[in-house]
Order: sequence, then C-alpha cells, then structure tokens
Amino acid sequence: MNKAKPANSARKTLATCGVAHLLHDGLHDALYVLLPIWAQMFGLSLVQVGMLKAVYSGAMALFQVPAGILAERFGERWLLAGGTVITGIGYMLLGAAGGFAGLAIMLALCGLGAGVQHPLASTLVARAYSENGQRSALGIYNFSGDLGKMALPAAAALIAGAVGWQTSVLAAGGLGAVAGVAIFAILQRLGAGAPARVAPLKKDAHESGWGIRNRPAFVVLSAINIVDTAVIYGFLTFLPFLLMENGASLETVGLALALAFGGGAAGKFLCGVLAERIGIIRTAVITIIAKGVCILALIWLPLWAALALLPVRGAALNGTSSVLYATVAEFVDPTRHSRAFGLFYTVGMASGAVSPIIFGMVSDLAGVSMALAIIGMAALFTVPFCLKLRRSFNRGD
Repeated sequence: MNKAKPANSARKTLATCGVAHLLHDGLHDALYVLLPIWAQMFGLSLVQVGMLKAVYSGAMALFQVPAGILAERFGERWLLAGGTVITGIGYMLLGAAGGFAGLAIMLALCGLGAGVQHPLASTLVARAYSENGQRSALGIYNFSGDLGKMALPAAAALIAGAVGWQTSVLAAGGLGAVAGVAIFAILQRLGAGAPARVAPLKKDAHESGWGIRNRPAFVVLSAINIVDTAVIYGFLTFLPFLLMENGASLETVGLALALAFGGGAAGKFLCGVLAERIGIIRTAVITIIAKGVCILALIWLPLWAALALLPVRGAALNGTSSVLYATVAEFVDPTRHSRAFGLFYTVGMASGAVSPIIFGMVSDLAGVSMALAIIGMAALFTVPFCLKLRRSFNRGD
C-alpha cells in the first residue's frame, strides 16, 4: 500500500503535466493556421509573418531559464499554473489585435506565459519518476504535446473557417486559462511542485551550478536541439503557405497539420521500438535523413501527394527528439533539473525564434519553395552531431 500511493501520485503528476504540455503545444502550433489568415487580413509580408512567430518563440526562450531558477526557490506549481493562465489570456486578447503591432504584443504575452511549461513540467515528471521509469515517463510527457498539436490546430482551422478566427482564439485561450487553474489545484492536492530546499550539489556535479554531469554530451544534445528546432519551426511556419500556393483551403491546411502532427505522435512510439532494436543513434540518423528527404520532396509533389506524405514526414520530424531529448535528465544532477531543462529548451527556442525570420526573408526574396529547400538541407546537418554523441551512450549503439 505504501508503494501504491507514490506510484499513483506519480501517474497523476504525469497526467497533469501531460495536459499542460498538450495545451501549450496545441496553442503554440495553432499559430501555423492563424499566420496565413493574419497575412491576408493585415497585408503582412512573409518576413513579418516570421517576426510574429519569432516574438512568441523568443518570449518563450527568454523566460525558460529564469523560470527554472525561480522554481528552485518558489516551486514549480505556481509558475506552471500561472504561466498557463497568462498564455490563455494572451491568446484570447489576440482577437482584439488590429494589426501587426497588436498581434506582436499579445504573442509576446503568450510566449512569456508558455516559457514555464517545458522546463517545469519536465522537472515535475523527472522528479516523480526519479527512482524508476524516468525515460519512459518523459517519453509519455513528450507524446502528450503531440496530441495537442493534432487537436488544437485542426480545431482552430475548423472554427476559423466556420465562424471566424477571432472565435477560435477566444475559445482556445479560454480553455488554456481554465486549465491553468485546474493544474494548480491538482498539483496542490498531490503536493507536487511545492517550494523546497535545494540540496548542495555533490562534488561530482559541474562547478558552474547548472549540475551538468556530462558537459560534452549536453553540448552535443543542445546543438542537435538548435538545428532541429530551427528546421521544425521554419518548416511548419511556411508549410501552410506552400500548400495554399498549391490550392489548399484553410480547412485543408488544418487537416495537413493534423496529419503531420499525427504522424509525429505515431513516430514517437515507432522510433522508441526502433531504438530498442537498432540503437538510439542509428534511429536518430535514420529519422534525420528521412526528415530532410521528405521536406525536399514536398516542394515538387502535388497537393494530394503532399498530404499523403505529411504523416511520414511528421514521424521523421519527431523521431530525433523522441529518442534523444529524454536523455537530458541522465546528464544532469537531479537537484538542477529545472535550470538545466530551462537552459536546454532556451537554446532550442532561441533558434526557433530566429529561423522563421531568416526563412521569411528567403521566402520574400526567392519564394517559399526555395526556403523549404534550404530547410530540408539544414535538417541533414544534425547527422554528424548524432554520430559524435555515440560515445556518450553505453547502449551498444
């Protein structure tokens, strides 16, 4: 009985953090549906579209490390719940924005609120499963984000097509705000995420205070994260524009994103099985190559064929993260999980903030197809990093 209660509490903590991940990732990725609408309504260039995406991602990046450090003093509970509420409120206010400046301000508010989710929820899950099953629990947590990526963009596209985009952001934001209150209540009942004294780092932990036990491996993982996030955010930002150039409607764009994210969700399970059979590094390399090839293929395929390929592309796009990112916790002292996860996600999100602007410039100058071609080639650059990471694993890769 004593063991059953902690196990049950861990599952509830994982479920709560999974819901937070679902909502935050869903709200974030619904932007890929909204950006083409705003571009038409407000006469935005593709550079401005990239800047709007960069504002959200940049605000997230700026607050992730501070959120991790603040959590060590005040606990994850208040920050995670409060950030979710702020993101929801900011999303609702998007409907009142009258142009580029108003959208940018509201998206900055959304991004600041969303900055708490990845480092703090990851920390809560890692802490709940510190004794056993940590990698699997973090994998489930990551998978929950894909459910949000499938559901919310598709719902936003349907609502926007039927009754207008203002209604879609109001509904999505309201859901986020209510969920934030519920997350706080559940975590409080579970006693999770409360302020706690930080134990002194052991002597074998890194002297910098980040608690990174294996600095070379952490640096390589971060490098993969930087390139991978740049590819993902650049691709998803301008995929809807490519599809619409080929005759896709708004509802079709929503379907396309759902297919891509659905493939990504399935890919996390498939890649997990594949990693067990052939090893983590080999699986990562295979998915990286498949990712680059699929992105390049989408440029020349007709609309129906592109839609058919998107689930495969989604599986490949998420394959790298599913088999590598859960490893972060293994390279960090448990007392510094919050700030280490914050650092890891910050460097990725910073890359994701810059890439839409760069590829927006390329799109304005040379077309969306050229931008996606560069993105596809960039995806292949993570292969050498994965091979370098091989030495940090003792799994027979």
